Amino acid sequence: MAEASPSVTARRVAAYRLSFERAPAPYGDPDADDALAADVAAGEVVDVEAPMGRYLRGRTAFFDRMVVGAIEGGIAQLVSIGAGYDGRAIRYHKAGLRWWEVDRPGTQADKRRRLARLGVDAGHIGFVAHDLADGGLPDALTAAGFTPDDPALFLLEGVAVYLDPGVLTALFGELRSVAAPGSRLALSLGTMPTSSDHARRRLRFQAAVARVGEPARNSITADEATPLLADAGWRRSDRSERAAGAGFVVVTPVASPAGAAGVGAQSLPQRGRGPRRD
Repeated sequence: MAEASPSVTARRVAAYRLSFERAPAPYGDPDADDALAADVAAGEVVDVEAPMGRYLRGRTAFFDRMVVGAIEGGIAQLVSIGAGYDGRAIRYHKAGLRWWEVDRPGTQADKRRRLARLGVDAGHIGFVAHDLADGGLPDALTAAGFTPDDPALFLLEGVAVYLDPGVLTALFGELRSVAAPGSRLALSLGTMPTSSDHARRRLRFQAAVARVGEPARNSITADEATPLLADAGWRRSDRSERAAGAGFVVVTPVASPAGAAGVGAQSLPQRGRGPRRD
């Protein structure tokens, strides 16, 4: 777990989100979430109408809806993996919910310092400092109070692209091993370029994140991930072609996992550092 400094890309996402309309809910503290984002984004300048801004607006809305829908559906355990400076555990918290945030130590420590300085109550959040490349996420979560026997919503937003393929495949199996019936995993993945302009934007993105030391490590799309998820015991449950086209996928556990340790990793054997949130 060698991350020495907070994530640059996570700060930029916070800057974008300040201008987005968020899914409403009759609970939680959106003002505290906005205060955290403003504190993190100080000095960041972003163009919300550029392609990246439009993409992040859609991605934020998708994951907001997943959280609100899960809460309204009775799921009381929510786990954000590679949480960065995401404030949903504050924006959408209410009595009876349990939240966990998994991230590498540098970003997580900076976030916790900011929350304390801003006077934001984060006592309901289980902070799990963990590098996905090390494996052992199920043990880290259960040690922090997560209950594998109860349904959960797992969020993997803007993280997959920063993981080596073998790490991502193993993660699918690790999450399945602690996913009770009724659980969901929502994740964002790469998209297949649909035009030369799209392909150029992808190359610019890859160059930009590499320059700040947070390189993209795969370009696995939703279609390519489907058999890897199936090998790990997950079934696609998303129905929106528009969401799937943007790389946003929802899966649920099948009755008997086909490979809780990540079967399918043989074809993608690399491992590396993680997590990182775009």
